[in-house]
Amino acid sequence: MPRRHPSALQLLRDSLQQEGDATTPAPALPAQVAAAPAVSGFSSRQRELLAAPLDRAKVRQREQGRMRVSYLEGWQVIAEANRIFGFDGWDRLTMDASCVAEHERPVGRERKSGWGVTYTARVRIVVIAGERCLIREGSGAGHGIDADLGLAHESALKEAETDATKRALMSFGNAFGLALYDKQQRQVSSTASAQPAPVAIGKAMPAEAPEALLPPAAITRLQTQIKALPPARLEAFARGFRAAFQVPDAQPSLAGLITTGRHQRWIEGFLAESAAA
Repeated sequence: MPRRHPSALQLLRDSLQQEGDATTPAPALPAQVAAAPAVSGFSSRQRELLAAPLDRAKVRQREQGRMRVSYLEGWQVIAEANRIFGFDGWDRLTMDASCVAEHERPVGRERKSGWGVTYTARVRIVVIAGERCLIREGSGAGHGIDADLGLAHESALKEAETDATKRALMSFGNAFGLALYDKQQRQVSSTASAQPAPVAIGKAMPAEAPEALLPPAAITRLQTQIKALPPARLEAFARGFRAAFQVPDAQPSLAGLITTGRHQRWIEGFLAESAAA
């Protein structure tokens, strides 16, 4: 049986592992990766998705000082990477994470004694585009506030890694939030077709024209994975799903609304972020 050669992504992973373990400057990329033909790259479909305007329905806003800031949630960015690059077509590596601040502070309305923690992180994104390996890096910061010091560290570290991931992926274009850095947001779509229609109470989300209904086994698998989430992530899932698919609060159960591939992609993106956190 002929020996199977390692993929370019595996070779790059091995090189990056050596970089993390070594105390001397990092070695150059393997020859197989460095010599990959420059003519190969993203498929025409991938280029189309990367160049498309950002769907405004995916954009969230928050108050920051006296301004309202537009942003993409972490799970949304990971879901887009899975959709455009493929589940096995990209990788994320945390190159550095450091606690830069830790201090006691009051927390909550009752002003109980607690902790404030800040982390910085640097994340590297590796994407396979045809026979090429594309590398992007981003830095981010995260802040954690909790009465429990360990939980404050956990929250700050996760937020820093997510922030760095979003900044690294942003360089791939509109789908990853680049369009939001234009103050006029000219590459953010606002057409009616980008807005999901509200769901009637007691009815499942209607499938879009190109979407087929999920088989019962796939729905059961997704429901099982959702039920296994920790309480905090389960609550975040419910909020995110309702916002993404315009499910009213009067609809108590979400289980019956998981019906199409669109729902599956959203859920798998959320689960991927939860597993990486």
